Amino acid sequence: MASGARLVRRRDASAGSLRPRSAAVGWARRLLALVALAALVTAMAGGSALARSSTAPATTKVTAVPKGFVGVDADGPLFAPQTPLNFSNQVKSMVANGVQSIRVAFSWAAAEPVENEDQIPAPYESYFTDVDGHPIDFSATDAVVDAAARLHVTILPTILYTPSWDAERNPTGIAMPKRDAPYAAYAAALVQRYGPGGVFWSEHPGLPQVPITMVQIWNEPNIAYYWKQPFAKGYVALLRAAHQAIKAADPSVQVVLGSLTNFAWKSIGQIYELGNTRSLFDIVAVNAFTQTPADVMLYLRLMRNAMSHFDDGKKPLLATELSWPSAVGKTSQKYDFNTTPAGQARDIAQLLPLIGQQRVSLGLAGFYYYTWIGNETPPQPLAFNYAGLLRYDNGKVSVKPALGAFKTGALALEQCRQKGSVATSCLSPAS
Repeated sequence: MASGARLVRRRDASAGSLRPRSAAVGWARRLLALVALAALVTAMAGGSALARSSTAPATTKVTAVPKGFVGVDADGPLFAPQTPLNFSNQVKSMVANGVQSIRVAFSWAAAEPVENEDQIPAPYESYFTDVDGHPIDFSATDAVVDAAARLHVTILPTILYTPSWDAERNPTGIAMPKRDAPYAAYAAALVQRYGPGGVFWSEHPGLPQVPITMVQIWNEPNIAYYWKQPFAKGYVALLRAAHQAIKAADPSVQVVLGSLTNFAWKSIGQIYELGNTRSLFDIVAVNAFTQTPADVMLYLRLMRNAMSHFDDGKKPLLATELSWPSAVGKTSQKYDFNTTPAGQARDIAQLLPLIGQQRVSLGLAGFYYYTWIGNETPPQPLAFNYAGLLRYDNGKVSVKPALGAFKTGALALEQCRQKGSVATSCLSPAS
């Protein structure tokens, strides 16, 4: 698959202190650290709303999750040109293992490499579609949407990566948009093509219509790799422009806040404190990486409490990346949530039932495990390359213990013993 649809994971030293193991962030090791962190959050917010219990109310009956609730991030070897993986076949495998939704980066840089039509080299003119004066190559995203729709899999696109003609240099990571309007125009073009009643569906009348109904604006803007810090003012300007463009294209499409991570509850406070920002997004998203499944749930609870403190507690929450890389002994990146293949499976097996028990009280609209398949071809210095449910190694794909744990947990959440041929079907419902 072309690089137009990818979510690159680069948590290396050059990106800054992204996942430090200091006492301030490595809080998940002991109960004492958890209590100290909760106190920090309460002090930050200055109110009792954040001091609520981190334990969800007891649940007497867990109902099946809504369709589209269970997801995975799709990136890495799935789309790298040097890895000969068949994306459609991988989506079929996802469905068989309980996946109902995928989160994919739609690369603005790959889709719109030139600003004006007259800059397109003659041999490539046929690849581009003129959208309100913007030449856009939809070939990579078309392929992803086509493969997912055939199996009734929903897509959460994250609009990421800036073309060189509108890039502002970020010395600690990837380039950011220099202007807000061109990014917003691409977001609107995606909605016009793939949203409800979009052009793509009329061009493909034989496909099941599974329109894109959510669009995410950037990823992890509160860390230095993805955005210059401090991030809030600049990111909110982009968010405002994108929200206006998306809603003008289709008011029903929901705008998802760029996933916040690390001290996410503090970062969202910085967004709210700018004033008049709640109306700029319909869904809040977080990437929650901690050492244990119980700590993941605490992380989500702290985020929910922060939203409530700022009078935004009714808004849905998405967990867009949850993960334990099986990277122990394989990389120099010593995150305290690194584990072994067996530990990865154990943590997933513990986490998914907790999500089922607490999803209603958390207002959780869905989750995405990071990631479906990781490139573990040695040498791999990045811990997150070992986060996959599957392993890609020198041209070969193998199943990790994590996949079985994920399937068991996912099907339990869906109350289904055996999936049908599409994501929305169940051949053998749980009694």
